[in-house]
Amino acid sequence: MFSGDRETARAIAEGYQAFEAKDWPLAGDRLAAAAARLSGRKAKAAWFDAALAYKFARDWPRAYETGKIAVTHVRRGKEEPAFWNLGTAATVLRDWDTARDCWAGYGLAPFPGTGQIDAELGPTCVRLAGVEEVVWAIRLCPTRARVVNVPFDPSRRFGEVVVHDGAPSGERTSGEMTVPVFDEVALFEPSGIATLSVLVTAAPGDLDPLAEAFARRRLGFEILASRVDLCDCCSRSSIRQERGEYDGEQRLFLGAGEADARTLLEAWTAEHPETRSWTNLHPA
Repeated sequence: MFSGDRETARAIAEGYQAFEAKDWPLAGDRLAAAAARLSGRKAKAAWFDAALAYKFARDWPRAYETGKIAVTHVRRGKEEPAFWNLGTAATVLRDWDTARDCWAGYGLAPFPGTGQIDAELGPTCVRLAGVEEVVWAIRLCPTRARVVNVPFDPSRRFGEVVVHDGAPSGERTSGEMTVPVFDEVALFEPSGIATLSVLVTAAPGDLDPLAEAFARRRLGFEILASRVDLCDCCSRSSIRQERGEYDGEQRLFLGAGEADARTLLEAWTAEHPETRSWTNLHPA
């Protein structure tokens, strides 16, 4: 065996040892070093895993660089995950030409135009990084989504745009609709809408028209009593979300500016002042 072969074998072994230990930067470095000396299927596997390790490390420039090599080893239009990983890195780095090419290379219908992709691809759920909270969102492209819940953790906000992974990690069912849950990999665009807290009093059914009023204005509305905490294992399984009935004194989180929130709350209470009231509107 030539010394170069031994060095390559050592780099592969060290790379996969680091992969198992979740030392993602080292795994990416060693596998990329080995991949550069390989050919055929071995090169394909090493380049893919190097790019994947850099993605797990959230080292997007290196995930992008190695990903561009990884896709040269796979066929277009065959749903090869190398295209998805590169498309994700290109999206984070806002290289929209490469992202568009990756989605087409993966096998999706082409996205027309140039620049940022802002399509309406329907609802999904995203598990927010760090807080591990699952929120509902609207997909804007294969790997970006806008949060349409008000997160219960006030460090996160209604209206954020996040980049999420491509592999589902659970699912949620609401009514007749079941959607996948994807893990967030990056915050793409922060939201300028801070979360407000307010204490309301309502009769049975009174909160529905208030929620609808916020929805018509494309603002966020959450009832804190609706929060359900799950262990990690349960969170990554299939969960049916039932709509509860809430009345009496309730704490709400609102994704809205204070002026808009006051206007909607005042209009709501004016309709039935005998059963509806609100107080203590403030940042959460």
